[in-house]
Amino acid sequence: QPKGAVYSHRAIALETLASTMAGVLAITEQDTVLPVVPMFHANAWGFPFTCTFVGAKQVFPGPFLDGESLLEAFQQEKVTLTAGVPTIWMGILKELDANPGKWDTSSVRRMVVGGSAAPQSMIEAFEKRHGLSILQAWGMTEMCPLGTVSELTSRELELSEEEQFRYRAKQGVPAPFVEIRARGAEGVVPWDGETMGELEVRGVWVSSAYHDSPEGADRWTDDGWFKTGDIVTIEPHGYIEIQDRSKDLVKSGGEWISTVALENALMGHPAVAEAAVIAIPDEKWSERPLAVCVFREGETATDEELREFLAPSFAKWWLPERFEYVDEIPKTAVGKFRKTALREQFAGQPAETA
Repeated sequence: QPKGAVYSHRAIALETLASTMAGVLAITEQDTVLPVVPMFHANAWGFPFTCTFVGAKQVFPGPFLDGESLLEAFQQEKVTLTAGVPTIWMGILKELDANPGKWDTSSVRRMVVGGSAAPQSMIEAFEKRHGLSILQAWGMTEMCPLGTVSELTSRELELSEEEQFRYRAKQGVPAPFVEIRARGAEGVVPWDGETMGELEVRGVWVSSAYHDSPEGADRWTDDGWFKTGDIVTIEPHGYIEIQDRSKDLVKSGGEWISTVALENALMGHPAVAEAAVIAIPDEKWSERPLAVCVFREGETATDEELREFLAPSFAKWWLPERFEYVDEIPKTAVGKFRKTALREQFAGQPAETA
């Protein structure tokens, strides 16, 4: 059931101010901003407030969110900053790859990706093939919505190019005035980049209650931290990496398998355009991962080829038990994979465990 996240004028004003800061989104009066995010989705991620605050030009995309239509808007309006979910950028990348030299994207200084984790392979493809910079960010409606930003610091900029891309594929460090921690079954987990726990946040623009929904009070801890429902690891320098939503994790043999990690790795295969992973029931292990894939036009791959592609990066027991191939993965109104539909379609069939 939908809930109303309570915002205050103070919260909106402070979140807006933080979005203009260098090291966050650094939006100024000189920018032309096109958020590919519906106004009903956390106020288009707060961009209308920030743009109005600094006097930046705002462009709204209209009803057509395909790669060609968006690139035409970028070119005509000389967009400098844009934002959307990974599936939007995948469509733009497909159009840029299919028509090299057709589109002038020289005005675009930053493409913000949020809503779900962006594959490292996509971030690298935009930069290496088209000179476009992806900035990963994370937030929630209950956070007004800014939470973390993956803007590299001087420490990361001294690392190799491969390591820099690895950090840019994380959800980043907390924005000013936002505190983070992660909690597991045994309490708050260490910032070691390995131990998973549910992310909890606290800050001046984090909602403290839902409107007229007392049943939602259990989302806040006794000491005032909001339970996000995202399962993360936190590195020693404060970078968070979302492993999954708690409801989407595959719980196999008492261990957690991150569907996000498998999806992003699969979308790095040259034949795979999109991939979504869900849990399916298994008599022995309780649950096993099933991968639903969409191939790129003219490409194909076998189950075994995809498992071999994943094998160097994951433990054997993480590899999907089954693969299903579809023409399109159903999506929500904001472009996220609609895993409830995939579960209805596929999760009734048990895994074929060897």
